[in-house]
Amino acid sequence: MSPASPWSRTPVALLCALPGLVQVSARAQEGDLAERLYQSGERAYATKAYQEALDTWSQLLQAAPKSEFAPRALLALARHQVEVEHKPEAAMPYLDRLKGDYLRAPEAADGLLLRGTLLARQARRAADLKDAMAEFNRVIDLFPEAPAVPEARFRLGRAWRDQGQWGRALHQFVEAFVVRPDAAIAPRAMLEAAETLDLLGDLPGCLRLLQQLRTAAPRSPEAQEAAWRLAVRVKHRLQKPPLANEGVWPAGRVKWLKTPTLLATAADGDLLIYQNGLDRAFRFHQGELTPAGAGAPGAKAMVAAPAGEVWLLAKTGLLREQVAAPMPLGGLSAISGAALDRWGALWVADAKTPALTVFSPDGTSRPVASPTANALAPLPTGGLVIAADADRKLLFLDADGQPRTVVPYGKDLPATFRYVVALASDGAGQVAALVEGGDFGEGVVIFGPQGAVLRQATFKSLGISGRITSLAMDHAGGLILCDRRNDLLYRLN
Repeated sequence: MSPASPWSRTPVALLCALPGLVQVSARAQEGDLAERLYQSGERAYATKAYQEALDTWSQLLQAAPKSEFAPRALLALARHQVEVEHKPEAAMPYLDRLKGDYLRAPEAADGLLLRGTLLARQARRAADLKDAMAEFNRVIDLFPEAPAVPEARFRLGRAWRDQGQWGRALHQFVEAFVVRPDAAIAPRAMLEAAETLDLLGDLPGCLRLLQQLRTAAPRSPEAQEAAWRLAVRVKHRLQKPPLANEGVWPAGRVKWLKTPTLLATAADGDLLIYQNGLDRAFRFHQGELTPAGAGAPGAKAMVAAPAGEVWLLAKTGLLREQVAAPMPLGGLSAISGAALDRWGALWVADAKTPALTVFSPDGTSRPVASPTANALAPLPTGGLVIAADADRKLLFLDADGQPRTVVPYGKDLPATFRYVVALASDGAGQVAALVEGGDFGEGVVIFGPQGAVLRQATFKSLGISGRITSLAMDHAGGLILCDRRNDLLYRLN
């Protein structure tokens, strides 16, 4: 008698379970392979063997698309395109797949946040932020406990503020640092919340929050930013001391420039000086002058770009530090001012054109209805302020170029002026005007964010005699003036 088959003694229940056990084993093997592939990619990436890492993670997605490491690989691939390759458009397919196929995975929170951030960067005006805001809301709603939530709230707050919804913006900023005070984004959220309080007219609340930020994160860059914003607000809006002439600046430097005609303040606080006698701009840093950008004979306007670049506008076009050829300005031949807005668009005024021309980063341009402007400066709200001598008015414009505040020349002053030679602004919302003509004569006026006169003085009262052509506001609350006749600078405090 032949021996019984071992399968005849196997319980029926076990036989029924075998297919499931085989599937579990296969999934375990797939998961093990996915883990090893992901870790192998991580090791390669840590040594900057980027191509090896990308190939390994792509292999993971093909071999084990259902493993828990697949969404991690997608997120890593997307981040590489953004952070290393600087190709945000190449990251979107990975983020789209992460959102579509792995929305339940923990990595989806970071993926949605990154996708929303990239969409927000593509926006060229507030109306373009709808899709980005939807992604930030998904992070908050679907992953309420995820580490990505504070930054999602921060970016949602910025989007609301860009749309003029300051109350909603404040709510998101406050939630970002109150609920997660230890989050990396908390200092930035506190800074933005303070600025939003100022927009809402709560100056005491703004000052308190700036001081709270300095106490809570004293070593952060945001604390340094808060320090000067706090100082200039206190000086210009609370103390309002009479403007005093500190004399030539820096002290003792006389006849040290070659016909300075334009000034601007860089984001880091350095002073930018265009010297007409040398046909180029210079950066003044710690007592030293260094050339900034290419030569630009006869430049009529200078802009401090966010990345630290200096842009010059002349008849030949827009000259940028990192671009060899000038960008044409559409035939504008009498440039009287320029400003960069929150979206990276360049607004240009031409003395012969009863409109502003806006040049987008993609090279396109569009006109914006406006009185002929002879000077302009950017505002932290995303808009700008322009001077219209023909109408004798300062116009504070929103991000779409629509007037939100109109200030007649001479309002709240002892005497009126006729012309605005130049405008300057600071990150806290103050605006300085270099004025002349009328009974007021030559001098300077400092306005608040809503157009109220804060401080003013005539050059006669300050003992200044020269040809002042431009001004800049420094981070200590002072005004720097350039005197092209005497080839020097003055500082008012």
